[in-house]
Amino acid sequence: MAQMTHNRMIRRSFDEPEEVRPFEQGTGRLELVNLEDGPVGRATFAPGWKWSEHVKPIAGTDSCEAAHAGYIISGRLKVVMDNGDAMEFGPGDFMECPAGHDAWTLGYEACVLIDWQGFADYAKRH
Repeated sequence: MAQMTHNRMIRRSFDEPEEVRPFEQGTGRLELVNLEDGPVGRATFAPGWKWSEHVKPIAGTDSCEAAHAGYIISGRLKVVMDNGDAMEFGPGDFMECPAGHDAWTLGYEACVLIDWQGFADYAKRH
């Protein structure tokens, strides 16, 4: 388990994030709250969102180079690794996903994901 580097309680809210990063073509956004141990993000991927179409132009890489450790609150997400391995995630699923993948929303419901690991530079415009 990660060691806390402080000895006080901290409260942050995704309803008042410290940073918001929109995806291309209005397909969702990333909201970040910053903790001493790094940022935690809530991503909302709208129906029709696909990393290779809506984040790749921002990232400038061939595939997503962020590793993720997250929890799916709602909706469904399909992740396909560069080597062809694929997995679907839905509400209540915890996911670990290494760098080197594409992903997209499945169905007609937005996918909402909380990620503790991979959003520090995700969809960050330079």
